[in-house]
Amino acid sequence: MGISTVGYRSSKYNPAEWHETNYSKYYQSFVDRDGSEKVRHVSIQTSKEAEATTNKRQAAVTKKLNERVHDINFWKMEIEKEISDIIAETDLQLAQKKRLENALRATEIPLHIATDNLNCRQRRQGVDMVQDDVELALLKEVEIINNVQDLIRRTISQAEKQIALNRDAKQNLEMDWSDKKEALEIDTRAAALRNHHTNKQFYPGAAKFEEIQSTPESWAQFSHDNIVRGEHERMASIQLRTMIDNILEDTSRDMREQCDTVDSALQKRVVEVEDAKVKLEENLGKVCDEIASQEKNIEMLKKSIRDKEDPMKVAQTRLHNRSFRPNVELCRDPVQYELVGEVNEIAQSIDALHSKLNAAENTLKDLQDNRMGLEKEISNKKNSLFIDREKCMTHRTRYPTTLRLQGYQ
Repeated sequence: MGISTVGYRSSKYNPAEWHETNYSKYYQSFVDRDGSEKVRHVSIQTSKEAEATTNKRQAAVTKKLNERVHDINFWKMEIEKEISDIIAETDLQLAQKKRLENALRATEIPLHIATDNLNCRQRRQGVDMVQDDVELALLKEVEIINNVQDLIRRTISQAEKQIALNRDAKQNLEMDWSDKKEALEIDTRAAALRNHHTNKQFYPGAAKFEEIQSTPESWAQFSHDNIVRGEHERMASIQLRTMIDNILEDTSRDMREQCDTVDSALQKRVVEVEDAKVKLEENLGKVCDEIASQEKNIEMLKKSIRDKEDPMKVAQTRLHNRSFRPNVELCRDPVQYELVGEVNEIAQSIDALHSKLNAAENTLKDLQDNRMGLEKEISNKKNSLFIDREKCMTHRTRYPTTLRLQGYQ
């Protein structure tokens, strides 16, 4: 053809290179296919292992969640029980506080009665205004009631403080219970969540630990401490209720015993005053009889004195008439001696009678004074009897019963 071949040879491969290139392509294809097959095999294995690992971990997490739900539910039930117990105990403590308040109000009546008795007995008169056993018993009764009121007021204050402590412990338990309930609901939903559920999505950054998170030990210890505190306050409340029972029983017994002591002293005093009044009345009767006898004696003495007037007149007239005898006839004869003696004797008799009359009149005055004193004393005794029997003893019938003093009414 006459065409030049220069330049064609340099730009082409020879057959050996062509075969070598093909073989290299074959080999590379084999290597790639073999590598790909290995990758596929490893990928399938890895996928299966990843699925198994994921399923195993998810099952383990679900198990842990269920265990956590069980733990939360356990503490929640324990807290519920303690809340129920402390609520019941607080209600009982409130009832005890109500009893104390009732008992405190009930002491006002005995205090009023005792004070009124003391004021009434201040109206006794004369020697009856004496600090007797009744007054001492009434003063002691007032002292006992005042001490009882102070003790009950202090106990009410203790009960109020204990109720506040019970409520604080209950509030802490309720807050813990509320947190447990919310956590239980969250973990229950988490434990029930499955791969096929639709209420799931990605939350980037969720896989981290919070700085304020508690540990399982501190978490359990927190609930344990709350329960222990609740139990502590509940036991303290139970002890306080027992102490309140003893206080109310002791104070009511002391008040009733002192009331019985006062009543017994009043009854004894009434008997004593009644006996004294009867004896005074007997003496008054005797004094009145003696006054009557003495008045008769005075009349008799006055009559005797009057009766001596005529004999005295006769004797003195005789002497006067005989003084006119003439001359020697004016003789100091036995008759003269007898007449003079008679006058002196009658005068002495009159003097003696006057002396006895004065003594009788003085005695009569003493008897009349004594009668007035007896009458006044009898009046005082009647007044004392009226105060003790009609005022004090009648008023004391309103004394509260033991049940009322213990706050049950």
